Amino acid sequence: MSMIKTPEQIALMREAGRVVANTLAAVREAAGVGVTLRDLDALAAETIATAGATPAFLDYHPRWAAVPFPGVICTSVNDAVVHGIPDGYKLQDGDLLSVDCGAFLEGWCGDAAVSFIVGTPDPVDQALIDATDAALARGIEAARIGNKMGDLAYAIGGAARRAGYGLLADHGGHGIGRTMHAEPPVPNDGRPGRGIKLTEGLVIAIEPMLILGRKDDYYQDDDGWTLRSANGRRAAHSEHTVAITADGPLILTFP
Repeated sequence: MSMIKTPEQIALMREAGRVVANTLAAVREAAGVGVTLRDLDALAAETIATAGATPAFLDYHPRWAAVPFPGVICTSVNDAVVHGIPDGYKLQDGDLLSVDCGAFLEGWCGDAAVSFIVGTPDPVDQALIDATDAALARGIEAARIGNKMGDLAYAIGGAARRAGYGLLADHGGHGIGRTMHAEPPVPNDGRPGRGIKLTEGLVIAIEPMLILGRKDDYYQDDDGWTLRSANGRRAAHSEHTVAITADGPLILTFP
């Protein structure tokens, strides 16, 4: 399957991205002290269904996973970096919550993530989220025709390292289209001038995952999905689906 999308296909992906963005906005608004992760998952399911779309994560079963993913969204709290399963946990004041959402509309996928603080923010946590968003912005800015994937990876990783944060080891973004995870891989750290050349029509999910402190290590929970920082410190995740166009990077996952 070609990695390159036509303008018409990108337009369809934009509609899928809109569903994802609206779902993330609804979940963020509903997330409050005492709300369970399962409550947020039910809201996401309803929002996606109302838009005529289907969730990308529910029952997703890659080769490396022992069991299919049981939720509509990933809800990762505090030291959980990514792939957190929405369960009966009740959100507490000051929790750092990362929400990842994917949806298919008319056969095309959108994928995005956002991190935020529930209730009273800790300045350290907010700085981590801001740095993650800034690393994403740097990566998006580098998603231009003529650059190489290493330029994009260096833009993300360099911003994170300079700010004093770790990056989740061995994980990054990905190509996206008819499937949620496709070629090419989109690393969060790398060397400029390396990798494939970024060309018009390439659509990728860019997703930095930053950890407090300079450590990158992680471990997997017994649930087979949740990845937690090895140092037990908090993490944040930010993601957009982005098309590379003649006019520059085009974010597809916004309302």
